[in-house]
Amino acid sequence: MNSATLIATVATTAAVIALPGTLELAQLTLGALLPERPRKAGPEKTVRLAVVIPAHDEQDTIGKCLDSLLAVNPPQGSFDIYVVADNCTDRTAAIARGLGVNVLERKDTSRRGKGYALEFAFNYLRRGYDAFIVLDADSVVPSGFVEPFRLAFSRGAQAVQSVYRVANPDQSRATRLMDLSLRAFNQVRPRGRQGWGQSVGLLGNGFALSRETLAKVPYTVNSVVEDLEYHLVLLNAGIKVEFLSGTHVAALMPTGGRASSTQRTRWEGGRLRMIREFAPRLLGRVLAGRLECIEPLLDLMLLPLSFHIVLLALAAAAGTGFTRAAGLAGIAVLIAHLAAAVAVGNSPLRDLRAIATIPLYIFWKITRLPMILAASMRGVAWVRTARTAEETV
Repeated sequence: MNSATLIATVATTAAVIALPGTLELAQLTLGALLPERPRKAGPEKTVRLAVVIPAHDEQDTIGKCLDSLLAVNPPQGSFDIYVVADNCTDRTAAIARGLGVNVLERKDTSRRGKGYALEFAFNYLRRGYDAFIVLDADSVVPSGFVEPFRLAFSRGAQAVQSVYRVANPDQSRATRLMDLSLRAFNQVRPRGRQGWGQSVGLLGNGFALSRETLAKVPYTVNSVVEDLEYHLVLLNAGIKVEFLSGTHVAALMPTGGRASSTQRTRWEGGRLRMIREFAPRLLGRVLAGRLECIEPLLDLMLLPLSFHIVLLALAAAAGTGFTRAAGLAGIAVLIAHLAAAVAVGNSPLRDLRAIATIPLYIFWKITRLPMILAASMRGVAWVRTARTAEETV
């Protein structure tokens, strides 16, 4: 094989791998522009809510999280708060109890991680509540946080996801870029799915499940991306997640260095594992006539945007004819998607500064590829992500 043929083959392969992601980004960006679908009307019912906060050694963040929750004043009833102190070795449980919050302590060093903590809490609490809101321990919420959840479940929702924002977007170059990317991932894409009437997905923070949903689909997922895994299980059971665009959570993101690397490696390695395990199943369901599985399949096949950009650049620069056209079209779709993410933010200048760092970030991500692949293997241990400045050096 001569060099010209090799280059053409690489470009064509890149275009083919990127095509599902381009189709996914195109339909989600367009869907985000559609008018918001009216929610179904009907008699409202009383809903008893519990907020569940899985926490492992979160003494530095749990106080602010609980203070924001305790300041919430829902007009149509109260809610209960439960902190799951999961294998904690610090003062997390003591701080929560000092604020008058319920604490469930869990000790099981062989089964560590958020998925196990949530399974433990849901099994303990499910008979006493109608729905459960999941909140990360490093998050803060607005004063009107709970009421949209109550209203959604009172009208028959089975699962919902609120907007998930970055609480510290100005803290570092890493958090600026994370803020932009999560606005695309956590706002534009769910809004696009909602626009087309699709299940919007779970983002791991600020989501909620009804008691009936947990009875039908127990929360027994325990991968490092348990939210994505559980959403795929919900889809198989025919349960749709709705988007609550009127409320949000804001969580701290690592400011850079080792912590940021750990988090990105864990997320993207876990996502690669889900591609390997669930893409063939979803393809089989599509071929069997379950057309609602097309979007989740395309979503799984969309690689992290840094790798998606590399594929498109290869197709556009090294390809010819259809291959080059596919690469250029994909780049245009990606620009429109990022523009939509900028539009839902409040600081275009900050976003431009973040966009300027993308080439450096792509290079860094390529150097992390062996670790991402290693993190995609089964049995990878859960590792808590450092969040404070002292932890990220």
